[in-house]
Amino acid sequence: MRRSASSGVAVPAAFLFALLLAGCGQQAGPPGPGTTSAPVTSSTATVTPSQTPTSGGTPSATGTTPAPATWTEYTTADGQLTFDHPAAWSVRDPAGELAEGGGAFAEITNQAGKPLATLRTNMATGSTCTERYPYSVLESQELTALTQDGMTPRYVFETRGNATDPGPANTPAAAYGIATGPAPTGDSACAIFHFFTWPPNAAMFGAFYNPANNETPGDASLPYLEKAKIYAGTAEYRDIKRMITSLRPTA
Repeated sequence: MRRSASSGVAVPAAFLFALLLAGCGQQAGPPGPGTTSAPVTSSTATVTPSQTPTSGGTPSATGTTPAPATWTEYTTADGQLTFDHPAAWSVRDPAGELAEGGGAFAEITNQAGKPLATLRTNMATGSTCTERYPYSVLESQELTALTQDGMTPRYVFETRGNATDPGPANTPAAAYGIATGPAPTGDSACAIFHFFTWPPNAAMFGAFYNPANNETPGDASLPYLEKAKIYAGTAEYRDIKRMITSLRPTA
């Protein structure tokens, strides 16, 4: 567990999406403040530019509306999945060692090189819910384009823990991504497990919210979960949501 110097709250040192079975290892949690990611280079996978407005186009202080951002269609190096992202962002594919049998492994970063999401397929997963935590769902949306075997995954931005009742490893957590399975009910939920059913096994597309990577306005000393709620209203988050929810099988 790492503690953020700027927020005074703990952030995950290990991904809370549960342990992966042999062959896939464990997904890394968000880097702590002051760490940097590896240099990002654009891959040679298929891209098609398009001029479309971002979801956060708002008038500037001068009363004018910024020009629409350019978005790009990206197809993973294995040719199986396509998604849209702002052209100013970069995709590194592959972003690491692929699972046995191949698949996709792409990392999306913003203009500053900060990682915003990871897309990975051909993952063997398993989870055990031994503890439950206070939770909140900031956003949820079904993704019919990714339906498999009659199950439709959903995009979700959710939290675990609070100021009085911490989440896993005594750490409040917030994450956005795609999940297959029923949404939590009641007043508690298992640890965050953002994987969705995708041939041949499972896949993930998302990340933990990390104030060191995700551009969050306001007082830097605010509690972590308060920052997460503020981030849900930013243009960058809306672009991340649009990117993740655009994921679809390659035509």
